[in-house]
Amino acid sequence: MDAKRKTFLRITATYLALALFCLISLYPVSQIFSISLRPADRLMSTSLEIIPKDASFRNYHLLFTERPFTVWLANSTFVALVVTLTGVSLASTAGYAFSRFNFIGKKLGLLSLLVTQMFPATMLLLPMYIMLVKLHLYNSYLGIIIMYSATALPFCVWQMKGYYDTIPASLEEAGRIDGCNRFQTFYKIILPLASPALVITALFSFMSAWTEYVVAAQILEDPGLWTLPLGLKSFESNMGSEWGLYGAASMIVTIPVVILFLSLSKWLVSGLTLGSVKG
Repeated sequence: MDAKRKTFLRITATYLALALFCLISLYPVSQIFSISLRPADRLMSTSLEIIPKDASFRNYHLLFTERPFTVWLANSTFVALVVTLTGVSLASTAGYAFSRFNFIGKKLGLLSLLVTQMFPATMLLLPMYIMLVKLHLYNSYLGIIIMYSATALPFCVWQMKGYYDTIPASLEEAGRIDGCNRFQTFYKIILPLASPALVITALFSFMSAWTEYVVAAQILEDPGLWTLPLGLKSFESNMGSEWGLYGAASMIVTIPVVILFLSLSKWLVSGLTLGSVKG
């Protein structure tokens, strides 16, 4: 067998494997979409059709007309955007400080951030709950934003610090020679070069707030402050579940995430790989 034939077979096998894994990944999504089109909250069906014969968009219509879905969507969008801005701002500056400066407690600070990632977020619920109650931030936007930012920042700081380590310090020295101060070299030289890591930080911060349920369920009691995960949970009850509304809401919730991943995909690979070269 010649080299060209071997190469062709290898490429064909690779694409077939990728296609198989894509089908496996898309199958649950297709089932959720099918459930969202079924009337009368039918969860199970003997038909393999993705679009049932009696399909309708009634569940999508009910979401926006008879349920406070737009309120949940607005709450999640606001919280996620604020957490993203907070994460990017604090992680970019803290990561730069850990990367470029030597100060007392630097190694201890980095180790402390790393140790926090060894414990599940549920272990932090009780102490942070007590802190929010004492600060009168329980059942508020600010309280949930602080919780999400605190849990996302350790990873983001390490990610940014690792990426800054790959940027030569000589670039900053050249900027200082040209008359830039420390802040100008950071803002005009380092940040543009660190855009892939900033994208990873923004995406991780956004996802931490957009899909989180456990923390929100403990902090937010007012239905007017509910985020999307809490709203979707309300479709379940002891007497039954509104699977049609659940499926329709799930499909809508995934749209911003898919758009975000597609629009930022060209930065994702470089941001994840280069940021892990040095630590």
